[in-house]
Amino acid sequence: MAIIELRDVVKTYKMGENTVTALDKVSVDIDAGEFIIIMGPSGSGKSTLMNMIGCLDTPTEGSLTLRDNDVKELHEDELARIRGKTIGFIFQQFNLIPSLTALENVALPLTFQETSRSDQERIATKYLEEVGLGDRLHHLPSELSGGQQQRVAIARSLVNDPPIILADEPTGNLDTDTGQKIIDLLQRLNKDEDKTIIIVTHDVKMEDLGTRQFHLQDGRIQ
Repeated sequence: MAIIELRDVVKTYKMGENTVTALDKVSVDIDAGEFIIIMGPSGSGKSTLMNMIGCLDTPTEGSLTLRDNDVKELHEDELARIRGKTIGFIFQQFNLIPSLTALENVALPLTFQETSRSDQERIATKYLEEVGLGDRLHHLPSELSGGQQQRVAIARSLVNDPPIILADEPTGNLDTDTGQKIIDLLQRLNKDEDKTIIIVTHDVKMEDLGTRQFHLQDGRIQ
């Protein structure tokens, strides 16, 4: 059953007097439990498609449905609530808050879900231990390696137990060994916890990892 549906999605942007088409009639169904790889060169529309799938943006034309909810029909607060419970985001640049510890960074999404402070710490600790950082709870991002920061970002994406994990170039800033550990973790989440994993990347080495691959070129799926 499709958890995300895009139908003839077009996304255009105005740049001065010109109109740029970032997505051109893209139609995609993503089922629960899939491991999807979205690939394409720079400028192909990958980031726009990622923002669309993550419901961070809305189509200029066409429709986008998240768990049977038409995104265009939702008020922003409704969309933010559904998005927060449904999608865990792993950003290429980690987006950790420098002044917060690993524990505080991971617990942050729970503050928007009216979770008690004690439960926030308990849940955040659980997921940091799950990604192998139980001994780094009180370290600041500046005290962690790139791979450790990425694992903090993954733990943060999991604290609301979302059915979908959306990762933007999750190995882009990591060495080969650390990158493989991140991929192994995402594959385990897909296999053992039935998470839907969607990875946006230009790394051809990841092409064969998923159950399906989408290739974007000039805003269209090839």
